[in-house]
Amino acid sequence: MNILLIGSGGREHALAWAISKSPLCDRLFTAPGNPGTAAHGTNLPDLEVADHATVVELCRREDIGLVVVGPEVPLVAGLVDDLQAAGIRAFGPTRAAAQLEGSKGFTKELCAEYGIPTAGFARFTEVEPALAYLQEKGAPIVVKADGLAAGKGVVVAENLSEAEAAVRNVLDAPGAALVIEECMFGEEASFFALCDGTRALPIGTAQDHKRVFDGDRGPNTGGMGAYSPATIVTPALEAEVMERIIVPTLRGMAERGTPFTGILYAGLMLTADGPRLIEYNTRFGDPEAQVLMPRLSGDLVPALIAACDGDLSTVSLDFDENKAALTVVMAATGYPGTVVRGSQIRGVAEAEADDVIVFHAGTRQDGDRLLADGGRVLAVTAIGANVMAAQTRAYAAVAQIDWPEGFCRRDIGHRAVTREVEATAT
Repeated sequence: MNILLIGSGGREHALAWAISKSPLCDRLFTAPGNPGTAAHGTNLPDLEVADHATVVELCRREDIGLVVVGPEVPLVAGLVDDLQAAGIRAFGPTRAAAQLEGSKGFTKELCAEYGIPTAGFARFTEVEPALAYLQEKGAPIVVKADGLAAGKGVVVAENLSEAEAAVRNVLDAPGAALVIEECMFGEEASFFALCDGTRALPIGTAQDHKRVFDGDRGPNTGGMGAYSPATIVTPALEAEVMERIIVPTLRGMAERGTPFTGILYAGLMLTADGPRLIEYNTRFGDPEAQVLMPRLSGDLVPALIAACDGDLSTVSLDFDENKAALTVVMAATGYPGTVVRGSQIRGVAEAEADDVIVFHAGTRQDGDRLLADGGRVLAVTAIGANVMAAQTRAYAAVAQIDWPEGFCRRDIGHRAVTREVEATAT
């Protein structure tokens, strides 16, 4: 069948890399795509994804049998709804179900109704009540923009001055809303489940690194690197997450008349009292997809089709438990603030090897030159027998890339590596 993949980031390059391997994939189109996805199919840089009628027309013209929507924005905008209404199979949640990511308040209220463990919270649309709540609760405290913010709408405030500034910053926009949460303590992990509306199939774990600088310092970003599996998530912990968080969420969404189909990506805080939900994303993560896909030992496409068709009972997604993957994001200087575009990147081909893949994100091709064209630009991904081995390979590959205008964190995977060293010593 012909498959259309929506998106242009590192996640989409990783998905294109995996989808193109499937015997079921005759032709792969990516809209708009990037120089990395072009190696696995045909980019459609001029397709206006926000114009759903144009996407439907393209699907009919190219006989598309499956559309995979990568990013959150078209999901929240209802692209899946419009494709399904046109009789086109599309992977991802409907607009109503995508509220799990599109509205922090929606998710918090679902958690409260169905007893899903999460942080205590309150939702606000006006500054003064929000400031009064901050005074009542004190710091540290978490301030979150209610809507989509590309992974950068969260402020973990260490003091009230910082929290108050975050509240004013969010609510300064007309019609804005925010959620103020208690500050949870523990280690974070990412948990992924493939869902068909009623059933959920756990498909992997990862840990990402949100802060921009080494030592988890600086502002939050879309993610500066990740590794998989998250070795801190034991089989017993996975079962607890499924029972207390994922399954009640699916049940709640179905009972509300908005069944969830697609990837349910739970950001977890592993507290002393057990796992608690930080927030949901409703698609593969970025950069988590870049470490999940290289560990996939089976065919991704049949599982995506089964989820779309509402029956995961006969499929599985197998990930190699004897392999770890680690990705280092190379970002343009200035990220997550203002960045300069157009600097040349050399050495990508030299960095790639049997166990190293360089996934493109914010890049563009200018003749023979590869140029930076965004904040997060490359995701240098390596596979190893454990996280330490993958980390060593990934940073050796980073050293092969000649890009003076870029930077990366130098401690991706530090928690897992510390655990592996301690286990070896023991």
